[in-house]
Amino acid sequence: MGRTFCRRCARNSDFGLNRIVKVALTGASGFIGRHVLESLVRRGIDVVAVGRSRPQGYFGAFVAADLCGAKDPPDFATLGATHLLHLAWYTEHGKYWTAAENARWAVATHTLVEAFCAAGGEKVVAAGTCAEYEWSGGDCIEEVTALAPDSIYGMAKCLARSLTAETCRAYGMPWAWGRVFMPVGPGENRSRLLPSLMDVFAGKREPFAASLTSERDFLHVADVAEAFVHLLTPEAKGCYNICSGKATRIGDVVALVAAMYSAGPTLISASPSTDPTPRVVGDCSRLRMLGWAPCNALADALQPGKGW
Repeated sequence: MGRTFCRRCARNSDFGLNRIVKVALTGASGFIGRHVLESLVRRGIDVVAVGRSRPQGYFGAFVAADLCGAKDPPDFATLGATHLLHLAWYTEHGKYWTAAENARWAVATHTLVEAFCAAGGEKVVAAGTCAEYEWSGGDCIEEVTALAPDSIYGMAKCLARSLTAETCRAYGMPWAWGRVFMPVGPGENRSRLLPSLMDVFAGKREPFAASLTSERDFLHVADVAEAFVHLLTPEAKGCYNICSGKATRIGDVVALVAAMYSAGPTLISASPSTDPTPRVVGDCSRLRMLGWAPCNALADALQPGKGW
């Protein structure tokens, strides 16, 4: 899949994965999910992918299920999964921020978690988003920064987290929630920022304007995947930021991509409008306490020809 593999993360016993019997993984065909699936399979962890279609190139256990539209959730008791790793959500680029599907996915998440808990599973891990936070303050810190989303997407994720937490508490089941910031790397939608920049400097797309002084927290999707694998461990409980903890200016990303194509960065002009959220950066100290650390630099994620 074009990712950089870190041998430091290779052994299950290094951070307590040896007790996992089977992981039920949703969203395995998605941008993040395909990297999570690869990481779990590489470690020899038993996985059953659950979703509408079998992930490309995956020939392991698979259960076809329309998680958002089905009346009945998967039969987790029959599947024998000890851990649920729920990544599936509506993610169509340019639409997911305001889509009505967000509310349906919040309900579907609750149904899925309830079914897993009732079947006697051992732990739930699910994907949240940095959009759950209020972005007007400083760096986002779990249990410190206010949860005040200003999008339907962020509101729905907040609701899904609350429902997940309360359901797991009712069943006495451990849970972990990973708030993803700005993942980049192989498999990204071509309309997202970094692939769009690559296409501009490769002459495949017309130049556009960007908020060059704004700062974002980018993290290679392979490192995002490793973070979710770490959240499966017994020590991981509650909410975690999945981010680099570093602020990167959009202008610096433009210059970096331009240099890779031996082009001038001036093809991308400064946006005439003011960015209402000039800085979106997370604190990943809590995640690092689990033994996780990013292994891929932003420059490595941007290299053309590495699975893009």
